Amino acid sequence: MSKEGRLVYSTDPELNRKCPKCKEVVSECTCEPEHDLKTYKFIAVLRIEKQGRGGKTVTVIDRLPKNEIFLKELTTKLKKKCGSGGTYLMDGKEGVIEIQGEKRDLIRELLQKENIKTKG
Repeated sequence: MSKEGRLVYSTDPELNRKCPKCKEVVSECTCEPEHDLKTYKFIAVLRIEKQGRGGKTVTVIDRLPKNEIFLKELTTKLKKKCGSGGTYLMDGKEGVIEIQGEKRDLIRELLQKENIKTKG
């Protein structure tokens, strides 16, 4: 199939498979491949941010794998253990988690229990 054309109809079930994320045909899917977290090596970077947040302090965990399921589960665990709010972002090449308040020491301990190396 050429790059200019688009698949309209096919009786071959392999060509009709759809991407579970974007619901496009697999041959035309634009989703980024997800990393296998067991083999993916990363070091989470912890930092405190205050600027641009109305004087509130936020603990930022940066350089995480860009995998939505992983980020969502880790954010939920951290929010429950820290007793505060937070969110995850998938901007750029890496994933980012933001937890409200200055919880760097508590987060570092929790990440070590999850076998995630930390820096900062």
